[in-house]
Amino acid sequence: MIFNTDIFSQYIDSEIVGVNFPAELTINNVSVDSRSLLNDEHTLFFALVGKNHNGHHYIAELAQKGVRYFVVDQLPIVLHKEAVYFKVSDTLLAFQKAAAFHRASFDLPVIGITGSRGKTVVKEWLNFLLGQDYKVIKSPKSYNSQTGVPLSIFGIKESHSLGVFEVGISLRGEMQRLQPIVQPTIGILTAITDEHNEGFISIEEKIQEKLVLFSSVDVLIAEEGPIIRSLTSDKPLMTWSLYNTDATVYGSLTGDVLSIAYAEQPLFSVQIPFTDVISVKNMMSCISVMLYMQMPIEAIVTGISQLYPVELRLQVTSAINNCTVIDDAYSADFQSLVIALDFLEKHKISKKKTIILSDLFFNGDNEEEYYLSVLQLLKSNNVTRIYGVGECISRFLADCPGVFLYETTDEFLQKISLDEFAEETILVKGSRAFRFDRVVSFFETKTHETVLEVNLNSIQYNLNFYRSKLKVGTKVMAMVKAFGYGSGSLEIAKLLSHENVSYLGVAFADEGIELRKSGVKANIIVMNPEINAFPAMIAYDLEPEIYSIRELKAFLKVARARTCYKYPVHIKLETGMHRHGFTTAELDELIAILRFTNVVEVQSIFSHLSSSDMPEYREFTLDQIELFTKNVNYLSEALNINPIRHILNTSGIYNFASFQMDMVRIGIGLYGVGNDPLEMEQLRNVTTLKTRIMQIKEVENNESIGYGRRYRVAGSRIVATVPIGYADGIPRAWGNNGGYVLINGKKAPIVGAICMDMLMVDATNIGCKEGDEVIIFGEQLPVTIIAEAIQTIPYEILTNISQRVKRIFYQD
Repeated sequence: MIFNTDIFSQYIDSEIVGVNFPAELTINNVSVDSRSLLNDEHTLFFALVGKNHNGHHYIAELAQKGVRYFVVDQLPIVLHKEAVYFKVSDTLLAFQKAAAFHRASFDLPVIGITGSRGKTVVKEWLNFLLGQDYKVIKSPKSYNSQTGVPLSIFGIKESHSLGVFEVGISLRGEMQRLQPIVQPTIGILTAITDEHNEGFISIEEKIQEKLVLFSSVDVLIAEEGPIIRSLTSDKPLMTWSLYNTDATVYGSLTGDVLSIAYAEQPLFSVQIPFTDVISVKNMMSCISVMLYMQMPIEAIVTGISQLYPVELRLQVTSAINNCTVIDDAYSADFQSLVIALDFLEKHKISKKKTIILSDLFFNGDNEEEYYLSVLQLLKSNNVTRIYGVGECISRFLADCPGVFLYETTDEFLQKISLDEFAEETILVKGSRAFRFDRVVSFFETKTHETVLEVNLNSIQYNLNFYRSKLKVGTKVMAMVKAFGYGSGSLEIAKLLSHENVSYLGVAFADEGIELRKSGVKANIIVMNPEINAFPAMIAYDLEPEIYSIRELKAFLKVARARTCYKYPVHIKLETGMHRHGFTTAELDELIAILRFTNVVEVQSIFSHLSSSDMPEYREFTLDQIELFTKNVNYLSEALNINPIRHILNTSGIYNFASFQMDMVRIGIGLYGVGNDPLEMEQLRNVTTLKTRIMQIKEVENNESIGYGRRYRVAGSRIVATVPIGYADGIPRAWGNNGGYVLINGKKAPIVGAICMDMLMVDATNIGCKEGDEVIIFGEQLPVTIIAEAIQTIPYEILTNISQRVKRIFYQD
C-alpha cells in the first residue's frame, strides 16, 4: 500500500510529528499487535488502548526493532529520531478511518455479512463457493470486531475482484463506524438471536443497528419474516425461507435433499452435507447470494454438496506429565469461550478437563451475573478444574467451590506446581494483557525453537477435496500410520474422527493402542499386525488386516481363547504389488477356513495399487483392479458375504475414481502431497517446518564452513547458523548440494555439511538478524521440491522428522 502522507494524515485527522517524513508511505503491514513478527520498517502501527492493554507501552520497543510509522493519541516521552508519529485524539477511530480510506480506493463488489450466528460459516462457505470465479478477499478467522473489520479490509489488493467480510457489533453506534469501512454492495443478514444483547433494548433495536451496515447495498438478503419486512421497507430486499412460499427463494428439505424454487427458474434440488437447522439456514443464505449473482445452477448444486464444517483457529501442543495444552491465550469473551470449550471436548485426551481462564471482556450492566453465567457454562461442559486469573473473576467467583483464583498471572505461575497436572487436557484461555503465553510455555515439554506446524484446517480441506471426487455413500479410510506421516497421529486422528471417516489406518498395533488410550473411538485397522500383538489388539478393539493363512490361523487361535464372536477382520489380496496378501492360488484354502467359523467376520476385502500415480503403468493398474474384482467376487460368492471392497489409494482416487467401489483409502494426499502437479495445485499445505536463526557471523574469503571443510567461502559472506540438523530429520543430501531454506521469503543456500543439530546458510543478501524465522519447508518451499532434488519421495522426508521436534496443531 502506498499512501500520500499529507492526504492520509488529513483523512485520519492527525498531526504529523517527526523529522524528514516521506511524501509517500510505503506500507506492507498494518499492525495493532506489538508482538507480531511482521512489524518492520514498512509497518504502520496503531497504538490501540483497551481495558487490558495499551499499545503505547510498546512504541519504544517497536522503534528499536525498526518500526517507523506510529498512530498514537499520546506521544512517547522520548521520540525516536527516525520515527514518524501521527497524533490523533482516538487511535481506534483513526484506525477505522484509515481502513475506510483504503477501502475507498477500490471499486469492487463486496458482500457484507452480519447477524448473531452464522457469519463466519457463511463467509467461509461463500469464499469456497465463489472462489472459482472470483479472486476473493475475506475476513481472516473471525475478524468481525471494531478492530477485526479494519484489519480485514487492509488486506484488499488490486488483484481482488470480490470481498466477503463479516461484521459483528455489541453496542449501539458501532455499525455506524464500520459501514464506511466495508461499504458492502451485497448484504447478508444471518440469524438474529439473543446473544450479545447487553447493549440493546430489544431484538428490533439490535436488527436496526445491524441494518446500518446495508445503508447503500444493491440488495439485502435475509430470512423472510414480518420483522425484517417492517424494518427494511426502504431497502432492495431478497428473502429466503424454509416455510414461507412467498419468499424470493423458497427451500423445501426432505432428508438431505434441499429443493429450491426461485423466480422463473425451474425447480432444482441440492444434496446437502449437513441437515441441522442452523447449517441449512446458512446454506440458504449462500444459495440466495449465488442466485442473485446469476451463478449457473450446476455450480450451485455442485458447490453446496461439497461444503465442509468451519473451524476456528486454536492451537494444540503436547505438555508435561502426558497432558495436552490447548492454547487460546489471545482472546477472552463469552462466545469465544463457548467455541474453545467445544474444541476442548473434541481434543480431550481423558475425562479430566482443566481450564485456566483470565478475566473476560464484558460490556453490560450486571457483571456478577455475567461471571455466574460463565461458571455455569464451565460446569455444563464438565470442566474438572477451574483456575481463574484476574481481579474480576477473583471477585465474582470467590465463593464458588472447586474454583482456584489468582489475582495475576505471576501469582498463578508462582503458586502452582507441575505435579498438580497429569494425563489431562488443559485449556489456556485469556486476553493478551494477561500474557498467558507464559502459562502455555510453563506446561510445554519442549522449548526447542524448531517446530513443525500442522494446519488441521488444511487436512480437513484436503479430505473434502478427495471426498468431492467420490459418489455419495462411498466410505473413506484415512491413514494415520507412521505418526500421521510425521505430522502427529493423535490430533489428526481426532480431527478425522470428527469428520466421520469410516476407518483410521495404522501400521502397527502400538499406534492403534496409543490412539485408543487417548480417547479415539473410531474404527481402527492395523495394516501390519504382528502375531504377538493379537491379544492386545482384541483388548483395544483394533481390527487386523489378514494377509496369510499362517496369520489367519494364529488370530483365530487367540480370538477363540477370548471367546470372540464375529470379530471384524480385513482380508488383503495380492494383485501385483508382491508385498503381502492372499494369492489367487490360496483363495480356496482361505474359503475353507472362513466358511466354518463364526469367530471372525470379514468386514472388508482389499488390495493395494503399486503404480496408480504413474501414467506409463496405467494398463498394469487396470490389470490389478481387474484381478482384484475377479477374486473378491469369487470370495464373496463362496462365503455368501457382502464385504466392503476397496483398492484405491490417494493417487488412485485422483486417477481412477470410477473404481472407487465401496471405500477408498486416503494417505499422503491428506497431508497436502499429491503425485501429480495438477493434483498438488488443488491441495493445501499442511505442515510447515520452521526454526529461528541462532547466530549470524561474517566469514572471510577462502575460510571453510562445517565438518570436513567441504565448503570454502568465495569473498566475504554473511553466514547464519540454524538450530536444526539431520537428527531432526533434515536429509544430509539436501545440504551443500543446491539445498536452501527461506528467510524473510528469500532463498538462503545451505553451505557446508548438515550437522546433527545445526546447519549453516548463506544469508549475505537477505538482511536478516538473529532470531528471525527460518522456513525449512512449507507452502512456499514444498517438501516435494526437496524430495525431487535429493531423488527420494516426500513420504520419506515427512516421516523422518524427529519426535524431538515440537508439533503445534492449529485450526483457523
